[in-house]
Amino acid sequence: MDHNEIERKWQKIWDEQGINTFHDGGDKCYVLEMLPYPSGAQLHMGHWYNYGVSDSYARFMRMQGKNVFQPMGFDAFGLPAENFAIKTGIHPKDSTDKNIATMERQLSDMGVMFDWSHEIYTCRPDYYKWTQWLFLQLYKNGLCYQKKAPVNWCPSCQTVIANEQVVDGKCERCKSEVVHKEMTQWFFKITDYAEKLLDGIDKLDWPEKTKTMQRNWIGKSVGGEVHFDLVKPKGDIKTIKVFTTRADTLFGVTYVVLAPEHPYVKALTTPKYKKTVEAYVAAAAKRTDIERTSATKDKTGEFIGAYCINPLNGDKVPVLVADYCLNSYGTGAVMGVAAHDTRDYAFAVKNNMKIVRVINAEDGKGELPYTEYGVLTSSGKFDGMKSKDAIPAILDELEKIGHGGKKVNYRMRDWSVSRQRYWGAPIPIIYCEHCGAVPVPEKDLPVELPYDVNFTPDGKSPLGLNEEFMNCTCPVCGKPARRESDTLDTFVCSSWYYLRYPDAHNDKAPFDSKIVNKLLPVDCYVGGAEHACSHLLYSRFITKVLHDLGYIDFDEPFKRLVHQGVILGPDGMRMSKSRGNVISADPLIEKYGSDALRLYLMFGFDYTEGGPWSDGGIASCSKFMDRIERLVIEVKDEKADEKDGALDYELNYCIKKVSEDIPDFHFNTAVARCMELVNAMYKYRSESNYNPKYLKYALSVLVKLMAPMAPHFCDELNSLMGGKKSLMLEKYPVCDESKLVKSTTEYAVQVNSKIKCKITLPQGIAVDEIKALALKNGEVVSLLGGAAPKKIIVIPERLINFVV
Repeated sequence: MDHNEIERKWQKIWDEQGINTFHDGGDKCYVLEMLPYPSGAQLHMGHWYNYGVSDSYARFMRMQGKNVFQPMGFDAFGLPAENFAIKTGIHPKDSTDKNIATMERQLSDMGVMFDWSHEIYTCRPDYYKWTQWLFLQLYKNGLCYQKKAPVNWCPSCQTVIANEQVVDGKCERCKSEVVHKEMTQWFFKITDYAEKLLDGIDKLDWPEKTKTMQRNWIGKSVGGEVHFDLVKPKGDIKTIKVFTTRADTLFGVTYVVLAPEHPYVKALTTPKYKKTVEAYVAAAAKRTDIERTSATKDKTGEFIGAYCINPLNGDKVPVLVADYCLNSYGTGAVMGVAAHDTRDYAFAVKNNMKIVRVINAEDGKGELPYTEYGVLTSSGKFDGMKSKDAIPAILDELEKIGHGGKKVNYRMRDWSVSRQRYWGAPIPIIYCEHCGAVPVPEKDLPVELPYDVNFTPDGKSPLGLNEEFMNCTCPVCGKPARRESDTLDTFVCSSWYYLRYPDAHNDKAPFDSKIVNKLLPVDCYVGGAEHACSHLLYSRFITKVLHDLGYIDFDEPFKRLVHQGVILGPDGMRMSKSRGNVISADPLIEKYGSDALRLYLMFGFDYTEGGPWSDGGIASCSKFMDRIERLVIEVKDEKADEKDGALDYELNYCIKKVSEDIPDFHFNTAVARCMELVNAMYKYRSESNYNPKYLKYALSVLVKLMAPMAPHFCDELNSLMGGKKSLMLEKYPVCDESKLVKSTTEYAVQVNSKIKCKITLPQGIAVDEIKALALKNGEVVSLLGGAAPKKIIVIPERLINFVV
């Protein structure tokens, strides 16, 4: 069979018959794969693993009677596409359009069941018009604001990146060390949805590890806030607020620490300590959060010349700046309790600071630092109380005296969405000297991205150099004004794209609520686990916002989430050009066909784990397909007859297991079941009473079973056997449970624990009868050579071991 010719033939038939086109009605099943970045010249094996294999799930669901909606588009804005353009010297729009055209062809060559009539490109004005609309909805509803704040700056990408895009202190894209800078940025108030995001996690059918990552990222802590009044207030700065989960240690506070980025540091530092503190703050900005909080790092800090008062005992304690305190957590200030915190203890010992014990172990033991709960001492009227009772009592006291109280804190910070790069959706804000920051009226959207821009990164927004773009008129007062020069984080574009697909060509609104309410949430979403605390979290946030604003009637975007693994190079390392271990799909498709590649990606790997590539694996899958084809050619002209029943057990067992495996994304075992069935067919064919009509019937079931996994191949074999339509229009085989009762069992026969042969005996007979029948079997008699066994060990329905 010429697989390439067959694949072109059936893709043409599918297109002509509209088999991949979604039609409203029926039991919907929205299957979605994370849309690709068109930042490279072509698809790589990872794309194949994601889109080709998950398409088999979608095809299976269709044959199960579901009305499958499976769209595709391109996440075309952002750093990857812009950096590719910088590298090649081609404008991002031109390179992106070219790459999309190549990827569209390659995706079509896979034979995937995408409905291209719903295709979207996030870089096109008809899409990002509505991304800008989304920004305005958050702005109008108090969920979008601008402020000067410490941000993560990637010196290589020359732009701000969100907290979620910093991995181990490095830019997740280019792996450069991230530094902190103060810049004026736009933020989305995702923190307002922290509790809702937490509450919704449990009901999701997502990998538990991903749900745990989101819980930890949101980082809910139940504790309290303590207000330390400054001895010498500075203007409006009168109090330092500290969040703590250990209010029981409050009487042991001997100092208060501010993060180097905390705005109070500059304001409260006295002239005597200014030079030292400024040098310390500058040095801290060069360190990553990971380095600053490492358990092995020496704890350092500097006194800033200020003091504050412990609200419960009136103690005057010094205020320091220390880099182990992070401005991104809590209030950016912590209370130093050296006796009861390992980090504080190490800091106090190094700097010869006071250490006050206020918690004893219940048994009176416990060396310092004692970090467990216990019994309070040296704590005034709270002496003798256990920690669990003292914590709420002390917080109540703080609230009573107006110096704090109970509080819930979240680790998650607001989402920084400003980017100092060209290739993104312009932020729809206008700056007027008279009116301030003014949102662009919705009727004036989209604010189009100009083509003629020097996009080489220099740390400033490239759009700021395009006067034609920047100069505009204030929509409020009509006077000259300037546009925002930053563009939106590309994650804003991808935070809502699943809502656009069902109504992709709507030019009046981002989507029709009736349409999306019918099709969403997405029933099965497939993509990488690396997006757990970025895209997946942002999408949940945007969905909840739109739900609360009344645009949609669901508040979670993805019911089920499946993470695909990673295909490694033959050397077991991640594929990369520098390692020379990249496997290109195109030559493999040319040699074996796309179905063989798809089958190997399913059979050779656990889908959620991935693994190293093997050239021999795809060749084996191709040979497996050849074996099926030979059987089909042999019986294709016969009239199918299912009366024989010789393979009924094997056939229905395969149907049952494959029907369980595919929905669970256990494609490797699904293919293995089919291979076992083909082996049984060949064994049946070698028997003297072989019936070709029955074999044709069995093969007709097999090609339906395998149709989701090798669609072109199976449609062609079905056609050879007289089928008149694509198998995608057929129902998936259903297991006949009555055929799973076997009348005989195959036993492995061992002699002295070594397998020698296999024999078939009636099923369900007693052990003594098994022994008797086995001793009469011709093969067993020959093996024993007249020797009387010393012992016969029987494992019913499995094994007989003769000890001689």
